[in-house]
Amino acid sequence: MPLSGEAIRTMNYVDDISVTLRRILSTLPMLTDEEKARVAEHIKSADPSYETVVNAVSAK
Repeated sequence: MPLSGEAIRTMNYVDDISVTLRRILSTLPMLTDEEKARVAEHIKSADPSYETVVNAVSAK
């Protein structure tokens, strides 16, 4: 069964998120421990979180 345009677009969004996460990972070694802690807190408080979206996709 072929995917709808909306499903393909959504998968492209996931690819964009992966690129962003790779950029974050490549930047982390340049940050101080204090900066890493602040970035970690910012990621934890992001809404919606990646986990929230994964749970929504997995829900039946």
